[in-house]
Amino acid sequence: MAGDNARRFHDTTAHSPESVRRSGHMLDWDIKPFLFKVYTDVPAVPLPREVDVLPMPALVTIGGDGAPPPARVTLATLTSLLYYTAGVTKQKRYPGGAEVLFRAAASTGALYQTEVYVVAGDVDGLEPGVYHFSPGDFMLRRLRAGDVRGVLAAAAADASLARRACTLVLTAIYWRNTWKYQARGYRHLFWDSGTMLANALAVSTALGLQPRLSTGFVDTAVDHLLGVEETQEAALELLAVGPETAPAPAAAEVGAIAHEVMPLSREQVDYPLLREAVAASSLSDPDAVRAWREGRPPASRAGAGAVMPLPAPDVTAGRSVGETIQRRGSTRRFAHTALAATELGAALWAASRPIPQDVPSGLVDLYVVVNAVDGVQSGAYRYHAGPHGLESLSAGDFRRQSAFLTLEQPLGGDAAAVIFFLAPLDAVLTAFGNRGYRLVNLEAGIAGGRAYLAAYALGFGASGLTFYDAEVVRFFSPGAAGEDAIFVVALGRAAPPEERVLLSTAMPSPPRRS
Repeated sequence: MAGDNARRFHDTTAHSPESVRRSGHMLDWDIKPFLFKVYTDVPAVPLPREVDVLPMPALVTIGGDGAPPPARVTLATLTSLLYYTAGVTKQKRYPGGAEVLFRAAASTGALYQTEVYVVAGDVDGLEPGVYHFSPGDFMLRRLRAGDVRGVLAAAAADASLARRACTLVLTAIYWRNTWKYQARGYRHLFWDSGTMLANALAVSTALGLQPRLSTGFVDTAVDHLLGVEETQEAALELLAVGPETAPAPAAAEVGAIAHEVMPLSREQVDYPLLREAVAASSLSDPDAVRAWREGRPPASRAGAGAVMPLPAPDVTAGRSVGETIQRRGSTRRFAHTALAATELGAALWAASRPIPQDVPSGLVDLYVVVNAVDGVQSGAYRYHAGPHGLESLSAGDFRRQSAFLTLEQPLGGDAAAVIFFLAPLDAVLTAFGNRGYRLVNLEAGIAGGRAYLAAYALGFGASGLTFYDAEVVRFFSPGAAGEDAIFVVALGRAAPPEERVLLSTAMPSPPRRS
């Protein structure tokens, strides 16, 4: 079957109550990876220290409406995009002197394995070349000189990349995530780059940069262009931004680069299962990229029951996109306080917006446990984006079950609502092969990132969670039969420090269709 490797990987890395309890994995704090990639032999290019405040409402940008395109992309514009995508937005100092630097986008375990590179060709104030963005000192470092947009366009089998002002390339350093999450970290590479892309898509829309995402490209060619070692770090996605300009020179062979990088830790643990998944989902040449893009996603499944409409979101409500990202965090404790139906509806609407990319989106279905939402009965639901409404699967108080499903974490039970992202994985793998696994995890990451933005725009909180794979599907069945659990985001209002939290360790029963 197409996608055999991805299917095996997904099943092998699935969480269950038994697998979690028998896991002997312990965190070795002596070799925790450093959270920044530091090039030691490349001169720094300072970035402007002021960024655009981005006054456009966050929900407007998530919906795809933005500023008119600028005549040219400037270094100041690129700086704003990099800051709100991957910059350090907050810092907290703890007693004893420890300091934590928080980034613009959420990351599993705050490990920040996603790196950002810029392939620049026509940016005012920046010489053409390949750059690495360093959020720690807010600098660019040029790894390769010259306009190589044509090389990137050839690798992606997309001539338009040679005409766009620049392209952001998101990569992942495996060890920075596998240190904690082991081989299952392969899923996290796409969840985290997805939440980062949710920011990037909103911000570049606000700046008029007309973003377009490429998920298909010749992996070894892009890794070679960046000078990364694909057994340690690999390109995940390309985001082209800016107006089209005169095309870059035609693709030519580029030499190898191998700049010195500070080690992440004194030793690393290899996870062959992850490396094999990366290799199995790679595309070998431009013809393979073009053929892969011909895949057609499975048809969306109609609901079996009536759909209760949710209030239409007011996209002009809430904070600006700049303030939203500046305030964004991950809620650590939820109060048992209700959200409004308009708030839940806005988060679901944001999560289900189409993605401007090279293959169709809409591969992920949204299921919801409602614990406390005014005007919506507590229970299990499936969300339908077309009519913007909820199909009831079962009514009831499922706080204990929701906590159990989210790896027995109190957040899943205390939240006002929990979104479970599921996908018809076998059908997606039939259409897109092993790389289809990247697609569903990425789409869920982007959807989760957009739910985060909607939450913080409207003044409540969100937190990404992991889960017991098969138990999630069982809970939402028969409606979710044939699907696989991909990602989870909990929504609600933050609890005051003294509020007690809920923890369930009892095996829940699945809901029954009402």
